[in-house]
Amino acid sequence: MTESDSVQRAAVRQVRRPGLALPALAAAVIAAAAAAAAWGPADIPLSSFPRLLWGDSAPDEVLWRNVLLDIRIPRVLLAMLTGAALAVAGAAMQALFRNPLAEPGLIGVSAGGALGAVAAIVLGGAGFWLLACAAFAGSLAATALAYALGRRHPGVSGLLLAGVAINTTAGSLIGVLTYLADSVQLRDLTFWTMGSVSGAAWPSLAMLGPWTLLVCAWLLRQWRILNALLLGEREARHLGYPIARVRRRMVTATALLVGPLVAATGGIAFVGLVVPHLVRLVLGADHRWLLPACMLAGALALTLADSVSRLAAAPAELPIGLVTGLVGGPFFLWLLVRGRRP
Repeated sequence: MTESDSVQRAAVRQVRRPGLALPALAAAVIAAAAAAAAWGPADIPLSSFPRLLWGDSAPDEVLWRNVLLDIRIPRVLLAMLTGAALAVAGAAMQALFRNPLAEPGLIGVSAGGALGAVAAIVLGGAGFWLLACAAFAGSLAATALAYALGRRHPGVSGLLLAGVAINTTAGSLIGVLTYLADSVQLRDLTFWTMGSVSGAAWPSLAMLGPWTLLVCAWLLRQWRILNALLLGEREARHLGYPIARVRRRMVTATALLVGPLVAATGGIAFVGLVVPHLVRLVLGADHRWLLPACMLAGALALTLADSVSRLAAAPAELPIGLVTGLVGGPFFLWLLVRGRRP
């Protein structure tokens, strides 16, 4: 048995019944998606779904069919994609930095996207495609700058400090643009920075869906190196992993995964931070099971959060970032009260 195999076996021993957890999470995701598609200001009976989906609806069910196909299902799918991507990227970042407080936004993805979107709203208008392209460009630019600055220092400390500096700078620039915005622009940028999946539509899903699943599939295949990184970069290097190249690929994959979704949904906090913690408490630290479980749990968490945002103040709608923040903050307080490290 090689040393690398020993590392993987040591990680596997931490797993707690993944064969039961993964099917249970998958069933919960399906149930939550069905409930989210059915519930709303106009409830749609679950029993009518097959008829509505296959086009055999009665004349008095045309409204139900339009709501289901054009609003509810795209929204549920975008919430699932976004939650899965944020959670799996968060798990990868926590392993890469060996920091339980790491998340995709740590490398500037979210702050750069927010800066690009706010600049588009204040300086160029609030058209969806202009806003989405500006947010995506901002995410990639911030991540590239963080990596270029961070690579000057050994290890991940340089990248971590560069990400903090870029997040702070982007926040200050957002503050300047907010000061310059008029009342209409303030409403637009405030709602966008709090996050929402209300803009979901089939054309955007056709682009985001395959891309998100492709990058997530690549991250799932990196479970061995992520397990090795739990021991430290020096130990992982001794096991034969090219650490600098791994770090570059992980950061690039995270930016390419989260950037387009941030452009479509705005800033959604805590999913990439909280979900990996919860899953790790149940399944342990083996990324062979942790990463797919995070995808399922992230999809479940954001689907439920979106349902709460739609129903809590109906017919009005809360920004989904408020819901995730109200859950994420008390979660860490709960960890502190229990006296456990996150």
